[in-house]
Amino acid sequence: MVLLKYDVEENELTMLKEVYQSVGWMMKHDERIIKKVFNASTHQVFAVKDHKIIGFARALSDGVFNAAIYDVVVHKNYQRSGIAKILLEDIIDQLEDVSCIQLIATTGNEPFYEKIGFKKLKTGMAIYKNPQLAEEYLESHNP
Repeated sequence: MVLLKYDVEENELTMLKEVYQSVGWMMKHDERIIKKVFNASTHQVFAVKDHKIIGFARALSDGVFNAAIYDVVVHKNYQRSGIAKILLEDIIDQLEDVSCIQLIATTGNEPFYEKIGFKKLKTGMAIYKNPQLAEEYLESHNP
């Protein structure tokens, strides 16, 4: 059984790092950076099983008009068991008063988000300062 919680303790940052690493996110995801991004997030939810964090999602929002969902991540050993859907639905519920919720899916996960109800944007744009991310996520990349 998976339980949800809404804050993370300092001593649990290593668990978050392990979740990131399990899906191959090694760059810059150390405890200091993880603490910084979760402290800056306005909404977050953590999936816990056997007293261990096995997944999470976070978002930033102005509370009225816009929100962006980031890092819907489930440990590789627990994927395909409905946990990401639970996390995403919880974050969407937390953002119920916001008129627009956006996210950028990791490559290959777009069908999952479409099943939840997300649609492609006609006017979505981004600047990626990291050339590798620009190559992966931008339609036309001119370095």
